[in-house]
Amino acid sequence: MPIASSLPARAGVGFKPQHFAGILAGDAPVGFIEIHAENYMGDGGPAHAQLNALRERFALSVHGVGLSIGGAGPLDRAHLKRVKTLCDRHQPQSFSEHLAWSSHGEFFYNDLLPLPYTEETLARVCEHIDTVQNALGREMLLENPSTYVTFVDSTIPETEFLNAVTRRTGCGLLLDVNNVFVSAVNHGTDPAAYLSVFPLSQIKEIHLGGHDAQSDDAGAPLLIDAHGTPVADPVWALYEAVIARTGPVATLIEWDNDVPAWPVLADEARAAARILDRAAAQEAA
Repeated sequence: MPIASSLPARAGVGFKPQHFAGILAGDAPVGFIEIHAENYMGDGGPAHAQLNALRERFALSVHGVGLSIGGAGPLDRAHLKRVKTLCDRHQPQSFSEHLAWSSHGEFFYNDLLPLPYTEETLARVCEHIDTVQNALGREMLLENPSTYVTFVDSTIPETEFLNAVTRRTGCGLLLDVNNVFVSAVNHGTDPAAYLSVFPLSQIKEIHLGGHDAQSDDAGAPLLIDAHGTPVADPVWALYEAVIARTGPVATLIEWDNDVPAWPVLADEARAAARILDRAAAQEAA
């Protein structure tokens, strides 16, 4: 059996080296840290030294961005081996990847690209997840995407697609609430309606992040999942509604661009922690 994800149901932060001292100071309610796998594939150096120190005090989530789970071709076995080496070395409580593709043949695209939701895509994604879970010996969490286009070929709603993936592979889900909001605004749909049919029982981790508000060529709202600003109020509201239904779930604050000073990120973690604490108190009442 693959090792199941087991992050504490607390607030976490995406680790940035400039925040190392602040995190160790313990002045924020941080229950876990998350790293991008591809930043830690070297053999040693300061990056692994810092991570070793953090692992003595915090749970760890490893978030992959390069496996191209939705790619048309086979997985890159060399890359998967590097991910396994990293997970074997630092023994994370969780490993996750994206419902997206980012490579084709020998070409790698520095983006997470969308997929048509068809039976063919479903079979391919499940095959790739099975390969990852068998190679790592770990449960993989699959993250819902932020999207800017839809496909006329799609025949399966995204929430049904994700639910089918979990049934076929036994993987868990990583719910990115900001991605839900971004996609809903871009496509003119209702994020609350999306979440009302999302397979909440399969969620093992939640992501919260910021987005940029722009307009498309026709003047319609266009949101970009940029991870460079605080979590927006509508996203906090959706998150609180989700936690009211699920109870406390490990929740990460993502801030990857225009990274702020540690106190700013710590305040975002405190905001998530307050929501989680209220949900825990309600469960205990």
